Amino acid sequence: MFDISFMELLVISLVALIVIGPERLPVVAKTLGNLYGRCRSFVYSVRTDIHNEIRMEELKEMQSSIEETVHSVEQSAQHNINQIKVGLTDDPIIEENLSSRTSINQPTAKPQTATSTKHDPSNG
Repeated sequence: MFDISFMELLVISLVALIVIGPERLPVVAKTLGNLYGRCRSFVYSVRTDIHNEIRMEELKEMQSSIEETVHSVEQSAQHNINQIKVGLTDDPIIEENLSSRTSINQPTAKPQTATSTKHDPSNG
């Protein structure tokens, strides 16, 4: 990230030791380390959030594409079914077979049984 050599770090450490002093240098170093850690975690969380948002947009686009494909397949299937139905009703041989099947499948009327009306001599 930064192009700092070992000699440059040594010079910065010596200047910090002189300016800050040996008593406060460990506290300042610890504070700088904590700030650096917080900055790294903040940058990582922002990067992760951006990546998640981009991925979410890609998934939404993929979902809409799949929904459009499903809708077009449904329309195509419905169109083909309608064409088949029209083709079946236009063909006289198939129409005759269909009408004969429906007449075969329709229930017939039950035969009525005759009731006997014999004269009972005891009833008068």
